Amino acid sequence: MKKIFLGFASLMIVLSIVLAGCGSNNTSGGSSEPASADSGKKTPAGNKYLTIATGGTSGVYYILGGAMAKIYNEKLGYNASAQTTSGAVENINLLNAKKVDMILVMSDSMADAEAGKGSWEKTGAIKNMKALGGLYMNYVHVIAPKNKNIKSINDLKGKKIGVGAPNSGTEVNARMVLKGYGLTYDDVKPDYLSFAECVEQLKNGTIDAAFITAGLGVSAVTDLQTAVDVEIVPVEAAEIEKMKADGAAVSAGEIPPGTYKNDKAVPTVAIKNLLAVRDDMPEEQAYDLTKTFYESLKELAAAHNTAEQIIVDEAAKDLVTPLHPGAEKYFKEIGKN
Repeated sequence: MKKIFLGFASLMIVLSIVLAGCGSNNTSGGSSEPASADSGKKTPAGNKYLTIATGGTSGVYYILGGAMAKIYNEKLGYNASAQTTSGAVENINLLNAKKVDMILVMSDSMADAEAGKGSWEKTGAIKNMKALGGLYMNYVHVIAPKNKNIKSINDLKGKKIGVGAPNSGTEVNARMVLKGYGLTYDDVKPDYLSFAECVEQLKNGTIDAAFITAGLGVSAVTDLQTAVDVEIVPVEAAEIEKMKADGAAVSAGEIPPGTYKNDKAVPTVAIKNLLAVRDDMPEEQAYDLTKTFYESLKELAAAHNTAEQIIVDEAAKDLVTPLHPGAEKYFKEIGKN
C-alpha cells in the first residue's frame, strides 16, 4: 500500500508540473511580457497594441507612420505597427470597423465621411472619429511627362490618367479637381493605380498623366524625375474656389520652386492632414499619444523632412472634426487651445 501511495503521489507531482507548463502558454491570442530590460516599462492601460493605418509604401504617410510606431514603442512601451493601406478612405473605414487604432487622414475625406458624402454617400455618415491634432499640408500633384504636352487640367480630356488607388484620398482629389474644371471620369480614361504603379506606367508610357496627393518632396515624383522630364500641371485658384463652394475642405496652395525640378512655384490644391482615433479611446491614452507625438517632431523629421512642417502652435486650429478630450487636455496644458 505504501508503494502504491508513493507512486500515486509521484504521478500527481508530474501531472501538476505538466499542467503548469501548459498554463504558461497564452491561448487567448494575447502576448506575454518578454523577459527583457523593458519588461517593466509602463504601458497604456487596456491597449498594449497600437495599429496605425498609413498609406502606400512610396508615400509620406507610410514613412511617417513607421517612425511614429517606433516612437510609441520606445517611449510608451506599445507594441505599435504601421499598416500600409490605399490611403484616406480606407483608413477611415478601417478605423470605423475597429480594425486599426489610429489613422493619418486628409481633412476633405474626413469631412465627407462625417457628412455622409462622396465615398460614404451609400454607406452613411461616420460619426465616431475624433482628431488628435493637425499635421502638415498635402498637395495635389498632377504630373505628366513633358513630351505629353499636358499644360492644363483641361488637357487631360481624353487622356489615360492614374487617379490613385481605390479607396484612397488621391482618388477623391482626382474627382474633385476634374469636377472643378467641369470634367468627370467620362471625359478621361481613369486608371486606379498606387503611387508606385503610376510612376512605373508613366515611365513606360502606358498612362499620360497621374494624380498624386502627398506632402512636399514625395518620393514618387522625385523617382519619376530620374527617368523622364516631368511637367507639374497647375490647379488654378479660380477652380479651387469652385471646389470650396461645392463643400470641399481644401485651400489654395503651391509647390515651391526647387521642390522638384520646377523653376517656378506651381499653384495647386492643399489639404490639411490629421491624426485621428475613435471617440471611444480612453482620455488618458489619447493624451499620452498626442503629447508624445508633438514632443517627438525632431525624431519624426529625421524620418521624413515633411514633419518639419508640423507646427504645434497650429495643430489644434482649423480642424474639420473636434479634438478628442485627451488631445484637448494636452493642447490646453501647453496653452495652444
